[in-house]
Amino acid sequence: MDKDVLRRLEKLNQLALTEEQKADVLSFFAEQEKEIEKLYTADTEQTERMVHVMPIMTVVRDDVEKKLFTRDELQQGAPEATDGYWQVPRLLE
Repeated sequence: MDKDVLRRLEKLNQLALTEEQKADVLSFFAEQEKEIEKLYTADTEQTERMVHVMPIMTVVRDDVEKKLFTRDELQQGAPEATDGYWQVPRLLE
């Protein structure tokens, strides 16, 4: 990350960093870039590609429609209901 990118991010995120804070941010990202460069030097020729580190087994249920509640059961808790709909007090005139 360079000063121009930091300046754009500062504006985008509506930040006002001090010069010391800017130097800290730039220093942090410079260290991160060094660590990423180390990863690129790792020999991965004999490594098998994978999406997840752990094997994942997805258990999928049958997609069956179930009607758990009737409209009347759901409206038992309503203070008032009209024509199958909850009735609420008018907020705006």
